[in-house]
Amino acid sequence: MDSHMTSLISPFPLLDNQDVPLVLLGGTLCNARLWQPVIGLLNVSSVQTVTVCAADSAAALSQQLLTVLPPRFYLAGFSLGAIVALEMMAQAPERLAGLALLSVNPLSDAPANAASRRAAVQDAARQGVGPWLSTTLWSRYVAPDRLDDAVLHHTIVQMAQECGTETFARQTEIAITRADHRAALSAFTAPVLVLSGAHDVICTAEHHQAVTCAAPRARWLTLADSGHFLPLESPQAVATALRHWIQESYHEKKSA
Repeated sequence: MDSHMTSLISPFPLLDNQDVPLVLLGGTLCNARLWQPVIGLLNVSSVQTVTVCAADSAAALSQQLLTVLPPRFYLAGFSLGAIVALEMMAQAPERLAGLALLSVNPLSDAPANAASRRAAVQDAARQGVGPWLSTTLWSRYVAPDRLDDAVLHHTIVQMAQECGTETFARQTEIAITRADHRAALSAFTAPVLVLSGAHDVICTAEHHQAVTCAAPRARWLTLADSGHFLPLESPQAVATALRHWIQESYHEKKSA
């Protein structure tokens, strides 16, 4: 589990979720820095961040996490983390008080993508993961009006460099071998929050619609000013949405 530090001031009073902590799963080449702005604004009493790196498949990583996590928790995943979150939902739906999916693609990966994905890892190793990301992915990661945001660019590159190519290789295998869990999602009865960026060219509106159509209790919000990296581009909007999602689940538990 990752640790986090933040100095942001939350507009919300402290929400006590010690009994049901919030677990945040990061995306490809992301670590705890991804969630720091959101955590600072969200102001919940118990939160854990996870870097997706400890296994070569979503199924194996999910089994590991379910072994060490509390009996019940709120689960939110971003991008690759959303893929792992869907796997955890499929394996143990009764453990999840709620599911939040940010910048998600619920479909299995096309077999033809495997070679180019693995080649990208090799390119990143040769060029350095930071320079490689800057030239290949940066323009697709954020909304057009954020492309000149040097601070945002630095944060994303810093995360990638801290993760390194060994983690990138494992994450790539997770992406290649992922399963389509829409059938399991259709039987999931807890609240599902779906967040997308209006300018996301990686996980498109069609991908988020596929999740929303599958989940009987899904609520889909599109953030107009964001691309793919919602937690860093629009932390206030993400924190507000997550806060409402947690409160919805909490009030259901109280009234049950």
